[in-house]
Amino acid sequence: MTAQEFFKNDLFAENAGVVLLEVRKGYSKAKLEIKPEHLNAGARTQGGAIFTLADLALATAANSHGTLAFSLSSTITFLRASGPGDTLFAEARERYIGRSTGCYQVDITNQDGELIATFESSVFRKDQKVPFEVQE
Repeated sequence: MTAQEFFKNDLFAENAGVVLLEVRKGYSKAKLEIKPEHLNAGARTQGGAIFTLADLALATAANSHGTLAFSLSSTITFLRASGPGDTLFAEARERYIGRSTGCYQVDITNQDGELIATFESSVFRKDQKVPFEVQE
């Protein structure tokens, strides 16, 4: 099983349209094409849609070492608006990994490379294996 196949089981992100593009140890990249169902009442991308994109990138990077990890805390800062027709990308990078915790930074950009939001999260790493392996 690949990481992409495993995270298809994240039905919330899957139904939102988040697509996992790349996975390496401590890193992942995902995308979301913004459609009308992702918009808030002001016709901008709903914050929850951006959070969902960032959260899947985080989950993939955090689980990439073969150990099941769950978010302990996440913070998002919205910097720029996006809207219909935009494609957003989330790149998660590991900043620290220990035996039982890890810290990650996720940058969310649009198709023009403009920074839309930043997301930081800490995770708890369980003593349980995931059913996939990630190459270096």
